[in-house]
Amino acid sequence: MRITGDHTALAIEGRLDVRTAADARVLLHQAVDGGLGDLVLDLARLEFWDATGLGVIMGTHRRAGRIGRRLVLRSVPAQLQRLLVATKLHRILAVDGGIAEAHVS
Repeated sequence: MRITGDHTALAIEGRLDVRTAADARVLLHQAVDGGLGDLVLDLARLEFWDATGLGVIMGTHRRAGRIGRRLVLRSVPAQLQRLLVATKLHRILAVDGGIAEAHVS
């Protein structure tokens, strides 16, 4: 897993899972704490996330909300969109461009 960017926009590459969650949490929380306005998280190169990784995203979402920021997911791969729909988290998380209707059933 690799995270690049700054306090306004980050990109995650690789896997966000139980092995990478702790490092990702630290980096994402630093980005939230160090900026203002929306924090855009580009997931175009994210290959996989498990429940732990999804928990990191939700924790970052909550942390951002507590300080008046918003976490915005961008370029969410189709497989991950399906997981957001299955868990109904697409109703809670801000997804740039929304979730493709084909994935909502």
